[in-house]
Amino acid sequence: MTMRKEFLILTAAVLILSGCQQKAKTNEASSAAEQELQEKVTGNQYTDIELPGIQGQTVKVSDYVGKNKLVLIDFWASWCGPCLHEMPFVVKAYELYHNEGLEIVGVSLDKERSSWVEAISATGQKWPQMSDLQGWNCKGAQLYDIQSIPANVLINEQGEIIARDLRGDDLLATLARELGGSDKVGN
Repeated sequence: MTMRKEFLILTAAVLILSGCQQKAKTNEASSAAEQELQEKVTGNQYTDIELPGIQGQTVKVSDYVGKNKLVLIDFWASWCGPCLHEMPFVVKAYELYHNEGLEIVGVSLDKERSSWVEAISATGQKWPQMSDLQGWNCKGAQLYDIQSIPANVLINEQGEIIARDLRGDDLLATLARELGGSDKVGN
């Protein structure tokens, strides 16, 4: 195995094990900060994000809040192993609950358009997408103080943030509870 391949494999393993974080934090400090942020944002009104979409058109979260029972803002990137690992749950959530009133708006922290667009297709994301292709300097991520991805914010029809950073089965269970479809979670 070449030195380059070994380096790439090691880098991928580190990213998968550590998550995709902008800044390193200790587990204790990170957990306390996440709890404080959850308490701070839950119940507050969402902040609109307006960024370019895949075709260069303007995409706004406000175009979906109030028109859907729930809107999930999903912060992710094509280069983020944990994001790609989580994506099947997000796709399943969309498939189960889109017709029940869920919309997802993807906010990518990519820097390369081609990687972003390819990952959308490869992962089966069928919902609106936006990115300013500024990586960690993404205006949308800054508005929500996103320090690691995957991350998400769940907004109700009144524009209130009702949850943050739901993952896997917790995402599906929360959507089932909020949209009254608990029988769908086990499917």
